[in-house]
Amino acid sequence: MKKLLIASAVALFGLSNAQIAKGTTYLSGTVNFSASEDNNTNVKTSELTLVPTVGYFVANNLAVGVGVGYASNVTKNEGTISSKNTLSAIVVEPFARKYWTIGEKFYIFGQLSVPMAFGTDKREATVANVSTSTKENFTSVGVSVKPGLEYFFNKNWTLEATIGDFGYSNFKYKNAESVDNYNFGLDLGSVGIGVKYVFAK
Repeated sequence: MKKLLIASAVALFGLSNAQIAKGTTYLSGTVNFSASEDNNTNVKTSELTLVPTVGYFVANNLAVGVGVGYASNVTKNEGTISSKNTLSAIVVEPFARKYWTIGEKFYIFGQLSVPMAFGTDKREATVANVSTSTKENFTSVGVSVKPGLEYFFNKNWTLEATIGDFGYSNFKYKNAESVDNYNFGLDLGSVGIGVKYVFAK
């Protein structure tokens, strides 16, 4: 019995000391492309997101970093009235992420980020061979908290999953009132999966 208690204590001590070391750097990011076409309405849509991310551990199990990239959404209507709506933006997302050890290679984490987007909304339409075009600038700023799990395959590669999102965002066109959005929930239908490369010491 005493040996079992000692072994359990050693195991717990080992787990509590399995840390990601201060000074570690990693690379990850978001790459996404999707497209759809509705043959009933002649509406085509496409989305592109490309946001590489770099993180740096300022202390054991505590990382800060930033993601910088580009996102766009294009909707085309090729019916009687031809139209095209293009939203494009530069995306910047600074963040802080705290890890807690639950196993030799398993961690849970919480990430606090400030997602921002600075872009344009361009609208084009053609009616009876007459074309019109408008363009508006917009900004979006928010605060987001995401819980997640991370597994280390080896010292360099990891698999991570985020579940749900708790946050707030403010979207505003230059010459219009802002739109506030709130999101609170652990939605198993919105699980994010990604891989990460760690520059291990």
